[in-house]
Amino acid sequence: MILESVVTTRSEDGSAYIAPLGLHVDGAHLIIAPFRPSKTLENLQREGHAVVNWTTDVRLFAGPVTGRRDWPMIALDHFPGYRLEAAQTHAELKVIEIEEDAQRPKFHCAITREEFHSPFRGFIRAQAAVVEAAILVTRLHLLPKEKIESELSYLQIAIDKTAGPIELEAWSWIMTRIDTWRKER
Repeated sequence: MILESVVTTRSEDGSAYIAPLGLHVDGAHLIIAPFRPSKTLENLQREGHAVVNWTTDVRLFAGPVTGRRDWPMIALDHFPGYRLEAAQTHAELKVIEIEEDAQRPKFHCAITREEFHSPFRGFIRAQAAVVEAAILVTRLHLLPKEKIESELSYLQIAIDKTAGPIELEAWSWIMTRIDTWRKER
């Protein structure tokens, strides 16, 4: 099972770095598997800690993959890291094992603390569509153009039927990025 989340790690200068990532569930542990090269990978190797943020604000998935990385953060006073202000829940993770891999090492993490900040009131289909489209943006260099276009056409249905202002804003960021990619091809 993969949990779509937003991971924050601490950069070398002490600032927060935000990356939407799918975390693999392994019993009581979570596995973060960033691709090489990546800032998340560097930060995990150096720090050995991360914070996973669960949120229904899909701008936090679309934003980082379209160049928007400046989001309100809260420094944790008892843990070396930051959580997103918009997180409904966050979990503090400590790396307990690293499975080396040339392309995508796996950081096995134990949850050392979990906190709930606001109620979860359910999902709308447009949120899932934005998350899927954000994933597509990270794979523009890997997938055939026909696959990208087909997926976007299908995801657009959920946007048209169920999106609110937050989802529409996130979708517009993604479509701007996709339009740039189309022109570059």
